[in-house]
Amino acid sequence: MKTPTHTLKSYITDVQDFPKKGIVFKDITSLLQSPEAVSLCLESLLSELKDKKIDKVVAIEARGFFFGMLLAQTLNVPFFPVRKPGKLPRKVVSQSFDLEYGSDILELHEDAIKSGDKVLIHDDVLATGGTAEAVCKMVESLGGQIVQCNFIMKLNFLEGFKKIQSYPIYAALTY
Repeated sequence: MKTPTHTLKSYITDVQDFPKKGIVFKDITSLLQSPEAVSLCLESLLSELKDKKIDKVVAIEARGFFFGMLLAQTLNVPFFPVRKPGKLPRKVVSQSFDLEYGSDILELHEDAIKSGDKVLIHDDVLATGGTAEAVCKMVESLGGQIVQCNFIMKLNFLEGFKKIQSYPIYAALTY
């Protein structure tokens, strides 16, 4: 009998040498193409939020938006996107960070988070942790309290969880 984790893993496609040689990219496109897999993944992500008060969902560009919106809708709370520079039209807070294969900057609308807001942060993958750490810093700089960092998958071998270990972390899949 297949477990939910085993079933979800069958929808993740390994892509060799993407975005550069030596990296095995975990592609969620196959998961997104299956309504059954999307439902199963959403159920898993929601399972760890029972009895937790969430005021807002913040999700990271771009693959984090898929489940970030679903989580916000299901929890009946507002959704706020974290984007690359120049993509948000109002005043923003910015945070630079290192990726497993480079560096980048993320932005969040300055008025997205109010002091005391209980925030769920969501992204597709926790790899080296730089992206999640940057978003945690932005949310806290605006006065938000991080309830949990949610991911479709966590790549333990890259040890990104260490950068955000002071927050609750949940991933539907672990590699």
